[in-house]
Amino acid sequence: MSVKASKSLKAMTTSEIVLFPVASRAGDIDRSAAELERLHGADAVLYWKTECRRLAAELTSLGLCEDEVRQQVMIFQNEVQQALLQRSQARAISQSRSGRALKR
Repeated sequence: MSVKASKSLKAMTTSEIVLFPVASRAGDIDRSAAELERLHGADAVLYWKTECRRLAAELTSLGLCEDEVRQQVMIFQNEVQQALLQRSQARAISQSRSGRALKR
C-alpha cells in the first residue's frame, strides 16, 4: 500500500509537459482567422508566415522533431482555412437572410 501511495505522490509532484494537438487550439485558430479576414495582400501573407513560424518555433522548443512540427503546422493551417470558410459561409447566410445578398 505504501508503494502505491509513493507512486501517486511522485506523479503529483513531477512536472510533465503534455502536448495537445494543434487542432485543439481553438483560440489561436479563431484569432488567426479573424486577423486574416481583416488583412489583405502582403500584410496577410506576412501575418500568416509569422504565425506559422511562431507555432513551429514553439513546438520545436517543446522537443518535437521536425516531422512532427511540420505535421502540426499543417494541421493548424488546415484548421484556420476551415475557420475562414465557416466564417465566410456564416456571413453569406446572414446577408442572404437580411436581403443584402446579390440578386441574380
